Amino acid sequence: MKELTPREIMRELDRFIIGQDEAKRAVAIALRNRYRRAQLPEEVRNEISPKNILMIGPTGVGKTEIARRLAKLVEAPFIKVEATKFTEVGYVGRDVESIIRDLMENAVRMVRAEFEKNVETRATVLAEDRLVSLLVNPPKKSSGNPFEMLLGGKKEPEVPAEEQEKIAGKREEVRLQLRSGALEEREIEVEVEEATPQLEVGGSSINIGDMMGGMMPKKTKIRRVKVKEARKILLSEEASKLIDEDAVREEAVMRAEQHGIVFIDEIDKVAGRSAGGHGPDVSREGVQRDILPIVEGSTVNTKYGAVRTDFILFIAAGAFHVAKVTDLIPELQGRFPVRVTLKSLTQEEFKAILTQPENALTRQYEALLAVDKVFLSFEDSAIDAIARAAFSLNETRENIGARRLFAVFEKLLEDISFNAGGEEMPNVYININEDYVVEHLGNEDANFDNRRYIL
Repeated sequence: MKELTPREIMRELDRFIIGQDEAKRAVAIALRNRYRRAQLPEEVRNEISPKNILMIGPTGVGKTEIARRLAKLVEAPFIKVEATKFTEVGYVGRDVESIIRDLMENAVRMVRAEFEKNVETRATVLAEDRLVSLLVNPPKKSSGNPFEMLLGGKKEPEVPAEEQEKIAGKREEVRLQLRSGALEEREIEVEVEEATPQLEVGGSSINIGDMMGGMMPKKTKIRRVKVKEARKILLSEEASKLIDEDAVREEAVMRAEQHGIVFIDEIDKVAGRSAGGHGPDVSREGVQRDILPIVEGSTVNTKYGAVRTDFILFIAAGAFHVAKVTDLIPELQGRFPVRVTLKSLTQEEFKAILTQPENALTRQYEALLAVDKVFLSFEDSAIDAIARAAFSLNETRENIGARRLFAVFEKLLEDISFNAGGEEMPNVYININEDYVVEHLGNEDANFDNRRYIL
């Protein structure tokens, strides 16, 4: 994990998320505590469990964004799930243990990418050798006889010494051309392995080839690709050969157990009280009961081995408009001791969202339309008017938080986006001011049908 202090984590989150300092402080402390725990002796470390966080606040105020940016900061295995996607055991749907299986898939992907980077130099040399061989001496097509494949294939006759010298000279010539980029567009045939079919049993994937004890020969197919594409294929194959899959598996399990982060969104949607034990809400409390052992600490079987959840950090979030936190079962409430409330966005915060973050919507639309030679610029008066319109619509209609800005911008730039584009389009410079905003959006509560932009 990166050694970031809580203040550094806070600063990084401030680059993308406006306001919500209480929530950002809570997750910054939780992350730093993970690093502190990792530095302790094993006997002490095993006694310290993470303090799970429950975020409470309306939609569109930054709950999901905080969790997403958090995972990127620490480069930890991370998974975002929605509580509404899961059902109680016995009902049709996903069981909660698939959360940990998905987390393990992410951990394996992350560790494998790191291992591949470590062997990249050696794999590049080996891939180049194979590429040279394919260009100098393309492989002859096999007869397709399965018995020949099982017996190790047909033996090639020995090449005379003089012929070997010619081939060696040609190889060096081709290697130089490869390195200079002269052969990038040339097409060659590459033999690649086909993915082995997998069976899904109890949430775990079982490779049919593994079931047969590796007796079946690996199925391959011929692909005709350009040299630049063949290089990527061969590099991936050579890197895979150099990586110890057992080491990848062990490291991934360790990271998932010790540094994994699970973000459970829409937790309030499974907090409804069941009345009479039937109807669409019948399994809500059951989902809570199934989530409880995962959060408390249990062992989940995955195709990479057993994974303990005792030290995984869980962050839950919900709007809690209809249901209340107290509608969750008491045991589940107790497993989220740190609670933070996120506030609705003010007009000033809308203005800050439009100007301060690195991924501000104004910058996004400027970049998008610049592709079609339309160069936008926003005056301060326009920013004020957009923020005022978004805040007003949230106050007078449904409060959907910062997502309201998407609807406002689509309406504001609808004409420009529609008319932009085409080879004959000249460079167009458009300055957007308050008058332009009022003209296209109307007054704060004008007849602006924002429902068209909300799914």
